[in-house]
Amino acid sequence: MSISENLVANEAMVIEARKHWIAPVRDSLLAAGMILLGVFLWYWNPSGDGILGWLWTLVAIARWVLLIGGIATIIYNIVVWRTAEFAVTNLRVLRNEGLIQRRSSETLLTSVSDVKLNVGVLGKSLGYGDLQIFTQSGDAGADNFRSITQPAAFRSAMMGVKMQDQLDSRPIAPAPAPAPVAPAAPAPSTADDQAARLVKLAELRDQGVISPEEFEAKKAEILARM
Repeated sequence: MSISENLVANEAMVIEARKHWIAPVRDSLLAAGMILLGVFLWYWNPSGDGILGWLWTLVAIARWVLLIGGIATIIYNIVVWRTAEFAVTNLRVLRNEGLIQRRSSETLLTSVSDVKLNVGVLGKSLGYGDLQIFTQSGDAGADNFRSITQPAAFRSAMMGVKMQDQLDSRPIAPAPAPAPVAPAAPAPSTADDQAARLVKLAELRDQGVISPEEFEAKKAEILARM
């Protein structure tokens, strides 16, 4: 089953990646050494009798084992390269890899704690790299994606979706309550103003500033306005 057929409800693909063509080359270095050793034993074909004859027979068997095993390993690595799939969705990181030993993983983005990117000099020029995904369980839950295409974009997509989920799940702070407005001081009534003027006039009369007649005249005027 391909990754696109393994999506659940409300899950959408964000980015897909494959294994780079360098992957079978990296994975077949031991197999290439086996073939070279088998070729060496092919041309080095000693003969002998007795105990040495049994030894040469074992060498001939080892030669075939090395040649067939090396070629079979390379073919297997090529098939793995062609069938491997990696993807980031809005919920998970998915991987389908392998043939005989099928390696499938589904990692929730909410559980991802860190993503380490390893791109060497050759990887920068050819466009491949390795990703190591750590979950909240630490090294025990680490998942390795080797020799994948567009590794930087794959990592950015993972972290981008994870950060967006964190922002969406953040509680919205309530709007601050408006500052209370102090009630305006009531304007003094006209009667209060007039009473204050009468008191002031009485003080002026007592101080001799105005005469009693003037005080009475002003008092009558003020009382008429009240």
